[in-house]
Amino acid sequence: MPTLSHAILKLLREGKNLLAFSAGVDSSALFFLLIDADIPFDIAIVDYGVRPQSKEEVSYAQALALEYKLTCHLHHAPKLDKNFEAKAREIRYECFDSLITKFGYNNLLTAHHLGDRFEWMLMQFCKGAGCAELSSMKEIERRKNFTLVRPLLHLEKSELQNYLDTQGKKYFVDESNLDESIKRNYFRHKHAEPLLSRYAKGIKKSFEYIDLDAQELIEDVKMHIVKDFCYFYATHSKRSDIYTIDKYLKKLGLMITAKERELLNKETTIVLARKYVVTWHKELVFIAPFLQSSQAMPEKFKEKMRLQKIEPKLRTYLFSNLDVLESLEDSRALQ
Repeated sequence: MPTLSHAILKLLREGKNLLAFSAGVDSSALFFLLIDADIPFDIAIVDYGVRPQSKEEVSYAQALALEYKLTCHLHHAPKLDKNFEAKAREIRYECFDSLITKFGYNNLLTAHHLGDRFEWMLMQFCKGAGCAELSSMKEIERRKNFTLVRPLLHLEKSELQNYLDTQGKKYFVDESNLDESIKRNYFRHKHAEPLLSRYAKGIKKSFEYIDLDAQELIEDVKMHIVKDFCYFYATHSKRSDIYTIDKYLKKLGLMITAKERELLNKETTIVLARKYVVTWHKELVFIAPFLQSSQAMPEKFKEKMRLQKIEPKLRTYLFSNLDVLESLEDSRALQ
């Protein structure tokens, strides 16, 4: 029978938990494992309204919540015409974030398992990635206002399905997961699942090594945030800095491209997606919204920026946010 780690159980017993539920194999297995472990939690399900079966899945989620005396949060997503996978993910996490803020949840639980982690790794590997990116799906990940917890990363999907079948528990199969025109499904069915069926033990061990290597490579840094301006002390390598930048911007919904990673490695300043400017300033790394303005800056301000050697692409933001500038000066971040 699948089990959850002691560290995960301890964390969940100390906080208020929200489970991202879909009624599929993975989230249904996690639901009942949490019930078995006597972990208190509520569930959230998003209905995209594109499959007739989704109504049954919602009804099942509500029935489970009623049976086990949990709260079931239901969100009806707006119609999505294109970029469904990316938009659906964005809507899903916006919904979770809203619930976390409104109801004070500490932990968001998702049912990602070993297969999910392996297919994600393969996709990153084929796109161009190092140890840090290959190990980016972790059991416990601290976010801005909650902790993202993935309790099933050590388990295979077959173990979860066997658990449900043995226990006689109901679950649904989403047939859209069979559509190999979706890149994630292609990697899952053509590569991840066949390899896991033969080499699961070695793959699990490889992830352990990759995680250890990533810990050696990437320094844990403290992020300083003033309004929408972020800065941190540069680490021993640009590689580590770029990982930190990438992690921060992902929380803001921006994914750095492979080309942008190359530019970050070569340059001291870069504007990403015309949305954020990233610049290395002495011992610090600054990340701020990229603003363009035709408004003339006073000569006194421009001279001050020149003396402090502030990147020109950052100056419009600082001029428009003088309280941020004052805070940076008070903290001696602009020496």
